[in-house]
Amino acid sequence: MRILNICAYTWQAGGPPKIIFDHTEVVLRYGHQVDILSPISPGEKPYPVPDGARLILCRRTPIISRFFREFSIELYRFLQQHAHEYDVIHCHGLWHFGTLAPFMIDRTVAKVITIHGVLDHWVYAHNNRKKQIMDILAQKAYLQRADLVQINNKDEEADVLRYLGHAHPNIVIIPNGVKMSDFTNLPPKGIFRQKFGLPTDKKLVLFMSRLNAKKGLDLLLPGFWDYVHKHPDTVLVLAGSDDGYEAPARQFIARHNLGDSIRMVGMLTGDDKKAALADADLFTLPSYSEGFSMAVLEAMASGTPTLVSDRVGFGETIREHEAAGVLSGLTAESVKESLEKMLGDDQLRERIALNATALLKKQYDINLVAKQLLDEYSKIIKPK
Repeated sequence: MRILNICAYTWQAGGPPKIIFDHTEVVLRYGHQVDILSPISPGEKPYPVPDGARLILCRRTPIISRFFREFSIELYRFLQQHAHEYDVIHCHGLWHFGTLAPFMIDRTVAKVITIHGVLDHWVYAHNNRKKQIMDILAQKAYLQRADLVQINNKDEEADVLRYLGHAHPNIVIIPNGVKMSDFTNLPPKGIFRQKFGLPTDKKLVLFMSRLNAKKGLDLLLPGFWDYVHKHPDTVLVLAGSDDGYEAPARQFIARHNLGDSIRMVGMLTGDDKKAALADADLFTLPSYSEGFSMAVLEAMASGTPTLVSDRVGFGETIREHEAAGVLSGLTAESVKESLEKMLGDDQLRERIALNATALLKKQYDINLVAKQLLDEYSKIIKPK
């Protein structure tokens, strides 16, 4: 098979590039070909590409992309010239030019759309007017035309039903997966603390995701503030690139004199990310909305106990297997109470971490989920 993934394939884009990277490594081992088509703007850094895959970068078109961010005439022209060469075109997300353009140009190649959580109530409510205009013009019709819609969980199935007003004829639940081998040999404990000047005598709570409003930082910051009053032996690390919430976070830290208790370290990659996970006593993501959080999967794979909201994409499964602490509600008070429970019980954290590792090996190993998606591709390929 020749497969084309279309996504903003940059470090700034969050989880989808990592998902594509891990899937592509498995797909290449099965002997298939993979290209990745990505819009890009000056200053953005492309995500790494697996050996054997090809990354095709297309410049966003100035002026128009200020209002329709992913718009790229180069991307459109590439699809005009080459779309017919592929067996599967896989679009990631909705309301992006790269999700619309393949449907404008071609009706012969099988098309897949992965929702990535963007139909969740919380996400859909943001920029709703622009989304509604695009829905009327094209997006609903193109989602209906997709040969396959991949979702991560039952909640997304309900989201698609609500959005379209009826069930899609070919929708399949395939969760995100994680490459377990990436997290079997973490750096020795203490390296991250030493590099970033963090105290060795305090427990470390790690938030590692984009600094975005939907990630629940407006819950985590006041919740941690309440917690640290009684437990000053704890430090919170915020690791992630700015996606609109860095300034509010810095203002909160300054206003409450929390400079010694909350550290912002920017986006972490490679060994720095692994070192942070190795040093963390607890990873947390109190998110309002996630398609299926790669950050949580990676924390679990590293053996770090996690504290999350039930909106991270597999909340019910986490509860069923006691694979993480789950907030009782999306409130700062719930964050404080859960921090007290988790950080006050070493045996609980150890049990949760072991349960998470077992769950990932059974259900979310990348080799399992990538093969599921390949099998679905094979069902929709159209004869040429």
